[in-house]
Amino acid sequence: MTNQHIPPAIAQIAADGRLTPRQKRRLLIDMSLRKQKPGTGSSLEFLQRRTAMNKWPDLRETLKGIPWCVIGGVATRAYMPERMTKGLDILVNQTDSEEIIKRLQNAGFSVMSKLAVPGYLFQSPDGIEVDVLFGNVPWLSEALQQPQTDMAGYPVLPLPYLILMKLNAARPQDWADVSRMLGLADDEQLAQVRQVVSRYSPVDSEDLESLIYLGKMELQSPQE
Repeated sequence: MTNQHIPPAIAQIAADGRLTPRQKRRLLIDMSLRKQKPGTGSSLEFLQRRTAMNKWPDLRETLKGIPWCVIGGVATRAYMPERMTKGLDILVNQTDSEEIIKRLQNAGFSVMSKLAVPGYLFQSPDGIEVDVLFGNVPWLSEALQQPQTDMAGYPVLPLPYLILMKLNAARPQDWADVSRMLGLADDEQLAQVRQVVSRYSPVDSEDLESLIYLGKMELQSPQE
């Protein structure tokens, strides 16, 4: 990619083409705002559907008594239509890391590698990948104390904190998830999301409002 042409729109932001995650997100939001039209190919009935068709390791008994939540792509099925993702991601408190490693190994999980962030990639006895992230952020304790549940009954990170995590991710898929989940959120949920983002990552508040707008536009009829 060393000789790849840098498009003018990107060069205006970063001459060397190396965009930060926030710059990438802003670029994609601006493109979407220019092109987005009311309505979507998916029906409202589909968008409101909540399923747990994809089977993932059930860690509720293994981690009983330890606060933990599903995050990542699997967590989104509690707030929008379920989509495919390659593995299960969970978030735990860093102070519980040693106990969690021991319990997972006793349950037949194998440690495969360290993650780029604090945590480990495990493989279940059935060969399913499970990323265990060890969190150490100011909002973690309050988030783990109030988990939501998905259709399988798994504890899921509450929407405001899942949005917060995905806003700080670097993949376009995460921002697409954010927009869709925000579009389907009601006013009370949006107020909670705004409060959490304003408190813990105020620099992202402007992009949050744009993603809310894009998400709501997806739900409108083409006539609107």
